[in-house]
Amino acid sequence: MLKELNLLINHWLQVIQISEKWSAIISTTSTGILIIILSFVLFLISKKILYHLAHSISSRTKTEWDDILLKFKFFSGISHFVPATILYMSAGFAEPFFPTVDTFMLKISELYFLFNGIFTINAFLSSFNLYYHKTFSFAKERPIAGFIQLIKIFIYFIGLLIFIAVVFDKELIKLLTGLGAIAAVLMLVFKDSILGFVASIQMSMNNMVKLGDWIEMPSKGADGTVIEINLTTVKVENWDKTISNIPTYSLVSESFVNWKGMEQSGGRRIKRSINIDMASVRFCSQEMLEKFKKFVLIREYVENKQKEIDDFNAQLNVPPDQHFNGRRQTNLGIFRKYLEAYLRNHKMINQEMTFLVRHLQPTEKGIPIEIYVFCTDKRWAHYEAVQADIFDHILAVIPEFDLSVYQAPSGRDLAQIGKH
Repeated sequence: MLKELNLLINHWLQVIQISEKWSAIISTTSTGILIIILSFVLFLISKKILYHLAHSISSRTKTEWDDILLKFKFFSGISHFVPATILYMSAGFAEPFFPTVDTFMLKISELYFLFNGIFTINAFLSSFNLYYHKTFSFAKERPIAGFIQLIKIFIYFIGLLIFIAVVFDKELIKLLTGLGAIAAVLMLVFKDSILGFVASIQMSMNNMVKLGDWIEMPSKGADGTVIEINLTTVKVENWDKTISNIPTYSLVSESFVNWKGMEQSGGRRIKRSINIDMASVRFCSQEMLEKFKKFVLIREYVENKQKEIDDFNAQLNVPPDQHFNGRRQTNLGIFRKYLEAYLRNHKMINQEMTFLVRHLQPTEKGIPIEIYVFCTDKRWAHYEAVQADIFDHILAVIPEFDLSVYQAPSGRDLAQIGKH
């Protein structure tokens, strides 16, 4: 039809005494402009109709799928197929005068189809990825961003081959058969993508990392929350609000710490020790025992333990003044029991998880008394506050048991010694 229109305009121009050359140029140009205007108008109409239908359906449905498609302009991509189709079907209108124009227009329409097809498929895949993460509860544990990116890379690669075939008039089959010759180059170009894809599968199958996990990887300077997992990188927002980008395959090939187990458990571990000066450890005198009985938390323990020791020593006829021949309570032992009682009565300590107050190997810096318990509040700031409160109390109460904390002498201490 457009071809006949071109011939009709050309004939009319020749009737009014315009030369054959200029008649061909003017008629072909006029028909080409008409095609472009028609394509643009039909594009606007189809876009408006599609958007109207999409919004109408979206307002009547509860699912977010249609809203997400609108967000990624999927329907805009669909509407672009209308002008592409018109351009493709119009190829041939200039054949009577300028055959090369038809060839050029055919290639333009084919490339239009190609780029718009890639855009539309890309919009659909992005929409599906977002819909998957918003809809399914297991999406954090089984992210598909890596798979989506792999599909996109494959589509871009096929699109590149089609582009070459269209521009240089090559057969696509011949280009595909020649892939073996450039396989090594492709392996180098897409090395990270291939490694990342394999790593994504391993992480997904083994449930190693998911969005929202707190991971720590010192070799990559990462210590924070996973905010994105894709084909080539895992993004971690560190606690100082910086972003660390870790190659996906590094999480499989190297070691890292995932704090997910702690977050899912009933508490966060407190594991800290205080060094007691061994010179301050001694047997308890009667005066010390009477003093310790005033501590409500250990009064019953001190009384019962002393009765047990007195009965044992009486059976062996050990005189009360011979500490070395019988059993005696020590200030360090009673202090350790005090710590156990204090922590047993602490509302922020999980009593169902591992609970230890123990001696560690004595060193030149004293004898370490280690606290190994779990705080019920796992939030970082709150956990640190609870831990600080506990050790503030411990440091303050140690002198009450006639014990001393070991502390390396400072310059001030040495100066005081020099004065004496």
